[in-house]
Amino acid sequence: MRKTIKLGILFSRSGSYGSLSSASRRGALLAIDAINSDESYDFVFETVDRDPKGNVDLYAPLCEEILEEKSVAHVIGCVTSWSRKDVIPLLERYGATLWYCLPYEGFEASDHVVYTHACPNQHLLPLLSWALPRFGNRGYLTGSNYIWGWEVNRVAREIILEAGGDVLGERYLALNDISIGHMIEEIRATRPNFVLNSLVGASSYTFLKAFAELAKTDSFFTPDNCPVLSCNLTESEFVEIGAAAEGLISAGPYFHGARGWPCHGVRSFESSFEAASWAAVMELAKLLQANPGAESAPISKLLSVNTYRTMVDTETHHTALPVLIAQVKDGAFQVLEQWQDIPADPYLSHSERRTDTRLPRLQIVK
Repeated sequence: MRKTIKLGILFSRSGSYGSLSSASRRGALLAIDAINSDESYDFVFETVDRDPKGNVDLYAPLCEEILEEKSVAHVIGCVTSWSRKDVIPLLERYGATLWYCLPYEGFEASDHVVYTHACPNQHLLPLLSWALPRFGNRGYLTGSNYIWGWEVNRVAREIILEAGGDVLGERYLALNDISIGHMIEEIRATRPNFVLNSLVGASSYTFLKAFAELAKTDSFFTPDNCPVLSCNLTESEFVEIGAAAEGLISAGPYFHGARGWPCHGVRSFESSFEAASWAAVMELAKLLQANPGAESAPISKLLSVNTYRTMVDTETHHTALPVLIAQVKDGAFQVLEQWQDIPADPYLSHSERRTDTRLPRLQIVK
């Protein structure tokens, strides 16, 4: 008889970023179903599922509820970096591991987190190294008002300035805030070469719709001349964005229909969020299968006794990923450029882990 291993699931199914969270949750559940249907595994997963409903204040207490189930050692979940950082102290206290499946801002390598989506050398740096020579080096930066927006824009600012460019504006909104009129007016007045959009959820959707309306009245702001760039927008949010997604340029490890990571085209995913969550559960299952009796071990110990060739870097707990630059054309992302198997460099300290040849003098902020 196959034993049961409990697995925490901590994704919101509603709220301003419910679509991307639901995509991540869907990928995890698809992988759980695949494992449970595959009798070559010695175990089945049983989910302990909690829904924070998009409330950042609920992630920590709900994570603790999951971890109080004594046999839960691994949690798949969290969407924002805010929520990830809130649960890390709990993971440390319980000796548990979070598998985090969203792009993030880097400058972190926790003993209790595995990062299966992209960090800056796998999204922001290749995106800007591709875009600046094509569109120019005068940028306008937007972001949600927490560490994701702050750090992405800090690194972007340094890259732009190193390239001899200018940051014409840098504005932030609280999560759920849709008051974007002042941003649009600043963009209209400053006329940048591109806009880097690091807003999340409803703030981002409202901004993109307003920017598309601006382009209708002023051809300077069409995607061919002044595109919107993003490191965190995927197909999972097309329903909310609608036609305003047209022309958006995004970076990520996967876009719908791409072959290669995470399963070499055997399975198709809606977005990279779904793909990264699927990859997280599958990788965890392979590690547990290869190391029987270690299901309660934190990831650092599991990796130290591991006999399976894992995709998880034993030092940083990040993963090597492809990098794809894609643009929305006729309602779907079309890949414009790609690189394979770029190792994660969360602290931007390894020039050889870059898709380009120039390394700005980036500084770690403590």
